[in-house]
Amino acid sequence: MPASFSPVLRIGTRRSKLALAQSGMMQRAIARALQVEPERVELVEIVTTGDRVQDRRLLEIGGKALFTKEIEEALLDCRVDLAVHSMKDVPADQPEGLDILAVPLREDAADAFISHAVASFADLPIGARLGTASLRRQAQALALRPDLKIEMLRGNVDTRLRRLQEGDFDAILLAASGLNRLGLSEVIRERLSLDDFLPAPGQGALAIQGRAADRERHADWIAALNHGPTATAVAAERGAMVALEGSCRTAVGAHARIDGDVLTLTTEILAPNGAARWRRSGAMAQATSANALAEARALGERLGGEVHAASGDQEITDAELST
Repeated sequence: MPASFSPVLRIGTRRSKLALAQSGMMQRAIARALQVEPERVELVEIVTTGDRVQDRRLLEIGGKALFTKEIEEALLDCRVDLAVHSMKDVPADQPEGLDILAVPLREDAADAFISHAVASFADLPIGARLGTASLRRQAQALALRPDLKIEMLRGNVDTRLRRLQEGDFDAILLAASGLNRLGLSEVIRERLSLDDFLPAPGQGALAIQGRAADRERHADWIAALNHGPTATAVAAERGAMVALEGSCRTAVGAHARIDGDVLTLTTEILAPNGAARWRRSGAMAQATSANALAEARALGERLGGEVHAASGDQEITDAELST
């Protein structure tokens, strides 16, 4: 590569089609902010444990952090300068030395219903096979339709759509944001209610992660890419996730929206079988103030704490997992 095209930044990314689409979006946006050719913001593909192991639920092999661990190690080792993650895959606590530098404008936070047999979730026949690997989606679906047969479905978006096409399921649930970013929005039969299917904390948002010590170095593109309202809403949701001990072993939902200068957050936890759900909502003013991030996180922690106190321990056990 000629010296004039040597990379000015290296972005660590998973190899999945969706991850590359999301990282490519950020690659081009950062290049525009830095006024350089996109090729000078290099994508470095990294295979994570979560990508390698596709035949088990994440909760069986270590949780969502398996989608970020190897990329974070590359950041800490200075093999890459930045990482782009789906925010819902990012653990609540950052490794020492790393930080979320920017949260771009959010895509659709809703879940999507996809089926070749029926037009909507409500139209599923008794005992229909619903594919998902998400404990949250499983619990929310069973809360509405305890008759459904939930079957494990992992893999990239193409794999999941192929298995639906081949008749392994009557319907599947995916994040609308990923389908939109891949140009596959036409497969969505129904955008599920944000009330019935409260999203995972951070769903639809991206996280640009980097070394905390480099924040000042990246100040120009951070200012261009960070979307304040999205960052504040996500801070509230992730605050709730911390209080609810949100992981792949708990069915946790949280969604915040900002109208004018008021942020409203709803968060919940469900029994894994959907037989019970506990929910709280609350609001805060001055959602665009200088202290908005800290106040939003505090709101999330408070509401999440109330839900946790009401619900007790709803974490799925190893015994339940093996049945």
